[in-house]
Amino acid sequence: MSEVKLTAATRSEFGKGAARRIRRENKVPGVLYGHGSDPLHLTLPGHELLLALRTPNVLISLDIDGKTNELAIPKSVQRDPIKGFLEHVDLLLVKRGEKVTVEIPVQTEGELAPGGNLLEHVLNALPVEAEATHIPEAVTVSVEGLEAGASIHAKDITLPSGVTLAVEEDAVVLQVLAAQAEEAVEGEETEGAEEVAEA
Repeated sequence: MSEVKLTAATRSEFGKGAARRIRRENKVPGVLYGHGSDPLHLTLPGHELLLALRTPNVLISLDIDGKTNELAIPKSVQRDPIKGFLEHVDLLLVKRGEKVTVEIPVQTEGELAPGGNLLEHVLNALPVEAEATHIPEAVTVSVEGLEAGASIHAKDITLPSGVTLAVEEDAVVLQVLAAQAEEAVEGEETEGAEEVAEA
């Protein structure tokens, strides 16, 4: 997984007004917490943070005030619902070698069996436990040739070395749904109408 270095500064101003001022400077207010330490309020570079967050569970190396270096992973990201810019980020403090529980995206490859069946993502992300500096960016699952009624459980997914499931093994991750035939539905509606007419 990738590690991104960001320069952060501690902040002592809080509230909406302070947050707006920070964002006007193309920066993002954030909080670093974890390991039982007091939350540390930070100001982070907006553009660099936005680029870093394109990678799920990115490992961020923080240079704080030029004095301390900390490792963190994003835990919660708030975006403006209309314009999409970053409003606030919560970062979780991690240590090298430490295990953390995160959700990794589930990607699929291959084609379902012919017949217009639909693939449903029951879980868009798979909860796993992994070493903080070796969190996989995603897992890829083959759905080649799967037919209606087939499902893939958490235990069926091959995980990278050192990564374990943080969800029930029998949890359904993907399932194949039968295509709904429109003609059949219309036919049923017609039969129902005839029954009503007879009554």
